[in-house]
Amino acid sequence: MNYIVLDLEWNQCPEEEEARRKLGFEIIEIGAVKLDADRKMISEFGELIRPQIYHEINKITSSLVHVQMKELDRGRPFPEAADAFLRWCGKDYIFCTWGSQDLTELQHNMRFYGMKPLAGGPICFLDVQKLFSLAYEDGKSRRTLEHAVSFLEIPKDIPFHRAFSDAYYTGKILMSIENTEILRRYSYDVFHPPGCREDEISVVFDTYAKYISRVFANKQEAFQDREVISSKCYLCHRNLKKKIRWFGAGGRHYYCLAYCEKHGYLKGKIRVKRTEDGQVYIVKTTKIISPAEAEKIAERREHAKELRRHKS
Repeated sequence: MNYIVLDLEWNQCPEEEEARRKLGFEIIEIGAVKLDADRKMISEFGELIRPQIYHEINKITSSLVHVQMKELDRGRPFPEAADAFLRWCGKDYIFCTWGSQDLTELQHNMRFYGMKPLAGGPICFLDVQKLFSLAYEDGKSRRTLEHAVSFLEIPKDIPFHRAFSDAYYTGKILMSIENTEILRRYSYDVFHPPGCREDEISVVFDTYAKYISRVFANKQEAFQDREVISSKCYLCHRNLKKKIRWFGAGGRHYYCLAYCEKHGYLKGKIRVKRTEDGQVYIVKTTKIISPAEAEKIAERREHAKELRRHKS
């Protein structure tokens, strides 16, 4: 399996323009490097995209990306460039990006041009920004690409903020991660949520488990589903009784607390995600926690109750 390290640059319209409803971000450059199974760099890809929607560089884009419109006018139309890129990727690969937005915007642009979808459901990929934090920091912080390059003392051979150069540096960072277990910390792009029960995602990592549900008409329907609201120990696969039932903590986040006699307390967290057509899907994580952390869940529930009493 190869690693396709991808970076995109895109232009955008001013907030007030009606065109934003069609395509918020128009891709203007695709850059990528290919690593083999041993994470050795074996190939590279770079294409400028000739704009079809926004014919002026947005001031936000121009402050970040060092490219002129006259350069872009020499590029290829997006469908041609994207098709060439996907053919270059080959068949057996996993996408790798710095952050989580590139794959989503790639699919937005592909759909806008009527191209065949990358996948019918979620796409498994490696978020190298997250992996860097797991490998070298606290696992929660999210640093800039340039910070990570400086931290690892990677030579700054080419300027930042162009698609190929940022893909190149992201690939160098991926190559530097020595703990191969960290490379198992997959992320999922959910531009296309699971369409049915059989396509739902259920995966166990080293310290937690993740579940991504199929689409439901609304939140109420989702919370009537047994799999959504269940609490299972991901280590011994037992169904657990809840110490604290699911409760809302403001916004679209919900928590619960269960107890496994073999492995201790288990925290459940649900995030309710909306699709573009107004439906919802669920991202649920479950994690074994300490008694002290379990007490914090109880305190959070009491705080949520207190807030509801004040509102009523």
